[in-house]
Amino acid sequence: MIWRLLVAATMGLSGAMTGNPASAEAQGPILIAHRGASGERPEHTLASYERAIDAGADFIEPDLVPTRDGVLVARHENEISGTTDVAEHPEFATRRKTVVIDGESVTGWFTEDFTLAELRTLRARERLPDLRPANTRFDRLWQVPTFAEVQALVRAKEAETGRRIGIYPELKHPTWFSQHGIDTAALLMPMLEAAGYRSAQDPVFIQSFEAGVLERLRPLTGIRLVQLMAAEGGPPDRPGERFATMAGEKGLRRLARTVDAVGVETAMVLDADGRPTPFVRTAHAAGLKVHVWTLRCENAFLPARWRIGSDPAAKGDCAAAWHALVSAGVDGIFTDNPRESHAARTGALLPAQTSAPRP
Repeated sequence: MIWRLLVAATMGLSGAMTGNPASAEAQGPILIAHRGASGERPEHTLASYERAIDAGADFIEPDLVPTRDGVLVARHENEISGTTDVAEHPEFATRRKTVVIDGESVTGWFTEDFTLAELRTLRARERLPDLRPANTRFDRLWQVPTFAEVQALVRAKEAETGRRIGIYPELKHPTWFSQHGIDTAALLMPMLEAAGYRSAQDPVFIQSFEAGVLERLRPLTGIRLVQLMAAEGGPPDRPGERFATMAGEKGLRRLARTVDAVGVETAMVLDADGRPTPFVRTAHAAGLKVHVWTLRCENAFLPARWRIGSDPAAKGDCAAAWHALVSAGVDGIFTDNPRESHAARTGALLPAQTSAPRP
């Protein structure tokens, strides 16, 4: 396979990481730090990932997009005006453009139009300043990290803590990038293999909303694959398919031939009243793990029953939401707030935190 031929020339890493795999997966839902500790630091920065690891996250989740010179970097989207200070750089003003990605018109600046050296001149900033004003204190402190740097951070934190730390990369818009001459899967796989990630026993998942890239990877790797799904819409590379159909009993059995887990929107697992839907049971019957996205602690993102007060930016009853998802039987929870989620998992109280009734 192409990336195995590239391993010797990639990164210069040694073999598999030492230590036993984390036991978290056997003990209950894994805690997946969504873009790092993005409730406390600007998302997809090394500081956000390190904060998440220190808070007790089992996995960190870097979304991956490429630069013009073929380097994978961590950004939620390839359009970066909301997460960097690119708009304040007059030297890049002419690169602002409008393109159609996955059927949607998007205007801004795009990573694939920048070399890594150019991207290094930018600084990350908070994406949700109105809801997370405290995070704006950290604006412009950190660069956009490469995936290689994320891997290096994980290795360093493993050496520091003595525990395995999982990586949960998402391939963003792989069809779009392929159409523009960049094969992001072929960039990712040699980096994972060089770091020793090769099998289902390794603490790594590869996720995508697109179905085709996962089908392509299935015969080429033993690493666990995850089909992402939302309550509405369908895979961007399959306009004729709907997530609702894929999430049915027959659709999940078909998915189980390709992937090991599904990453689904909370609304597919809990109804509007916070009660479990049949989805987890159906997915488990098909042999699939269920990871759910995204637990965020601000009132703006929580159902009414778990909000505390009327301020949308104030923290609600995050522990109650965590326990509701656990009660639904999920196998993993993506969260912007690994500190609060870890406290809910362990029963610990955070400073200035008061007890709230569980659902």
